[in-house]
Amino acid sequence: MSSEMQEESGQVPERVLTIGDQAVNPGEKAMVRLNVGRLPSGTRIFVHLHVFRSEVPGPVILVLGGVHGDEINGIEIVRRTIEQKLYENLKCGTVIAIPLLNVYGFINFSRDVPDGKDVNRSFPGSLRGSLASRVARLLTKNVLPLVDMVVDFHTGGAARYNYPHIRSTRGDELSFELAKYFNPPFIMCKPVISRSLRKVAKTKNMPILVFEGGESLRLDGFSINKGIEGLTRLLAIQQMVDRPVAPPKRTMLIEKSSWVRASESGIFIWNKSSGAFVEKGEPVGMIYDPKGARSVPVLVNRTGYIIGHNNASVVNQGDALFNIGYRYKEISYADTD
Repeated sequence: MSSEMQEESGQVPERVLTIGDQAVNPGEKAMVRLNVGRLPSGTRIFVHLHVFRSEVPGPVILVLGGVHGDEINGIEIVRRTIEQKLYENLKCGTVIAIPLLNVYGFINFSRDVPDGKDVNRSFPGSLRGSLASRVARLLTKNVLPLVDMVVDFHTGGAARYNYPHIRSTRGDELSFELAKYFNPPFIMCKPVISRSLRKVAKTKNMPILVFEGGESLRLDGFSINKGIEGLTRLLAIQQMVDRPVAPPKRTMLIEKSSWVRASESGIFIWNKSSGAFVEKGEPVGMIYDPKGARSVPVLVNRTGYIIGHNNASVVNQGDALFNIGYRYKEISYADTD
């Protein structure tokens, strides 16, 4: 439909998006490179943005991976959606897909940038600040003002596996509805953390979904498939893509969670993993004295679902072993008919 026809019908034509110094018109797709700095060798570092636009007005969604450089499941989810042409020929709206934000961390197999700081604790950032702050500022300045919502893909930390779930900002009803559309196995409503991307989104009244699945530096096919499946469903429900989606499955809302911690140091072997339902007092693993003198069971402290577990083979006393969601209820899939 031409701009003239859209105006005559009362439909406002889609506007030009300018990212950095590059303009992307309605109906176009483009690769935008934003310079975030240099390596000590002098090599320039760029963040690559894939921009897909329909001629029909609609939501502008940021699909983001690699805020933490070692969380490769999130990077792979966004990469595969581009490879599978999920955003080609959008029916309406715009998708800005960034597979890898923290290029520095990715190069160094690290969650953080080389100065040891966390990009997701550096928002909104500053061009005069630390390296992490500069990376955060690149996103805050160039991309966030253009978008209506964010889907941010993460994994568990070092040796910690997260069962696929969505973290939504507590009290944000729109984010919660969108989380139900995503239809993950679990939804957790969490307060925002200072200087995080979710905090910035909250100040802008922008809905944001944070997907957690798998662990750092290890690809997990189940988590990747759940991430792609949920994102496809979310876009389909908003009538942005015409793709078949899997029938909705049960989603559990987790209202409270707590960690079971190691009572002793030693070799840790678990016998229940993330996603399992467990009863209070149930043994879910053992910690063995490496000298063979003794062993102690790991007992669940509450009845609920395991939403994360530690894959480390050797643990110290006090280490977090199992994250138990203990206040839970089944919620219905949001019907959009």
